[in-house]
Amino acid sequence: MSSERVAADEGYQRGLGSRQVQMIAIGGAIGVGLFMGAGANIAKAGPSILLMYALAGVIIFFIMRALGELLMHRPVSGSFAEYARDFFGPFFGYVTGWTYWLLWIAVCMSELTAAAIYIHFWFPAVPQWCSALFFLVVLFGANLISVKVFGEVEFWFSMVKVTAIIGMIVIGLGVVTLGFSQAGDGASFTNLWAHRGFFPTGIGSSLMTLQGVMFAYIAVELVGITAGESKDPKTTLPKAINTLPWRIIVFYVGALTVILSVVRWTEFSAGTSPFVKGFEVIGIPLGASIVNFVVLTAALSSCNSGIYSTGRMLRALAANGEAPGFFARLNSRKSPATGITFSAVVMSLGVVINYLIPDQAFEYVTSVSTVCAIWTWLTILGCHIRYRRAVRLGTLPASSFPAPGGSVFSWVAVAFLLFVLVLTAMDPVARVSLYIGGIWAVLLVAGWLCWARASRAAKALAPEQPAAQELPADTV
Repeated sequence: MSSERVAADEGYQRGLGSRQVQMIAIGGAIGVGLFMGAGANIAKAGPSILLMYALAGVIIFFIMRALGELLMHRPVSGSFAEYARDFFGPFFGYVTGWTYWLLWIAVCMSELTAAAIYIHFWFPAVPQWCSALFFLVVLFGANLISVKVFGEVEFWFSMVKVTAIIGMIVIGLGVVTLGFSQAGDGASFTNLWAHRGFFPTGIGSSLMTLQGVMFAYIAVELVGITAGESKDPKTTLPKAINTLPWRIIVFYVGALTVILSVVRWTEFSAGTSPFVKGFEVIGIPLGASIVNFVVLTAALSSCNSGIYSTGRMLRALAANGEAPGFFARLNSRKSPATGITFSAVVMSLGVVINYLIPDQAFEYVTSVSTVCAIWTWLTILGCHIRYRRAVRLGTLPASSFPAPGGSVFSWVAVAFLLFVLVLTAMDPVARVSLYIGGIWAVLLVAGWLCWARASRAAKALAPEQPAAQELPADTV
C-alpha cells in the first residue's frame, strides 16, 4: 500500500456512531425511486412489480455482501475507487472515483429539482429555483460543519421515511383486513391477481421495468463511503449490510404489496406516487400533504448523502494524484471542505438546467446516474472476484466478513447487471443513458491522457537527483 493511499484516509474524524450508520444504511435503501418512481413501474408490470423488486433486491444484497467483504479487508473512505485501484490499476481507480462523483452530482441535481417541486405544492408563489438554491445552501452548510452533523441530519431524514412507510403498511393492513376507510370492499389481497392475473402485461413488460427498479436502490453502497469515518467499522458495517434483506422485504415488497391490495394496479400511471394514491383511496385527512412532506424529506436525504460522498471521493482522487491537490484539504472540523464546495457549485448548475429545459431536465440528469450506478456496482463485483482469487492463492489475507458462496454470487450479479444493460439498450427512452455514458467515457480517457502528459512534463522539468555513491567497505 503506497503512502498516497494511506493519505487518502488520514485526517478524518470518526464521528459516525452505530445509530447513524444503521440509519444511513436504511435510508440508502429508501428513496424517491420508491415514493415516486414505483408508480410508472406498477403501470407497466402490474402486481408482478413485486417480484421485480424482490429479484433486484437479491442482486443488491449480493453486491453489498461483496462490498462488505472488501470493507472488512480494508475499510477506507475511498471505498470501491480504492479497491478498483488495488485490483485493476490506477486508471480504473480514477474512472470509478470520478464516475461515482458524477453519479451523485446527477442525483443531487434531480433531487433538488424534485424538492423544489414539492415545496411548490404548498407555496406556489415561490419560484422553483429559489427553493432549490435554499436547500442546496442548507445541506452544503450541514456537510461543511462536521461529519457528525451530516450523520445526525441523515438520521432524522431516514427516520421520517421509515416512519411513513411503516405507517402506510399498518394502516393499509387494517384497511384490507378490517375494512374501515373509504376504500370499502375494493381493498383486498385479491387485487394482486384478480385484474388480468399477476403478470397482466406479460413477463417481457415486467422484465423491462428492471431498469427503473434497479436504480431505485441507488445509494445502498453509500455505507461503504462511511467506512473511513465510522467509530467502529468492523462492527457497524457488517450489521448494516446484513440487515439489508429485511429492509428490502419490508420497505419495498411489503409496502407495495399493501398498496396494491388497497388500490388496484390499473389506477397507477407515470408520475403517480403509490403512497399518495394509497392515502387518497383510504381517505386520510391531509394525506396528500403528509406524503408530500415525506417525499420532500426523501429528496433532501438523497441530496444530503450526495454532498457528503462527492467531497470524500474527490479527496480520495486528489490523494492519488487524479484530481487537483487542493481537493485533499480538510478544514478545522475534519471535513473535505474544498471538495464539498466544488461539488455544491457544480450541483447548482442543475438549477440553471431546469430553468432552461424544465421538461427534459429530470430525465436527462437521471439517465446519467443510471450508467454511473451500473459501473459502480460492476466495479465492486469485479474487485470482489479478484480479491477472492487472491485469497485462494494466499497472496491476501481472508476477510473477517466473507460473502456467502465466495465469488459465485458476484458472477451471478455481474450477469444480471449486464442483462439490465441490454434491457436499457432496448428501451428508446432509457437508451439515452448509454449515449451519455459513452461521452463521459471519452472525457475520462481524455482527462487521463492529459494528466499523464502533465505528469511526464513535471518529471522532465524536475532536477535530477545525484546517484547515491557507495561507501568504501571499511567505512564505519
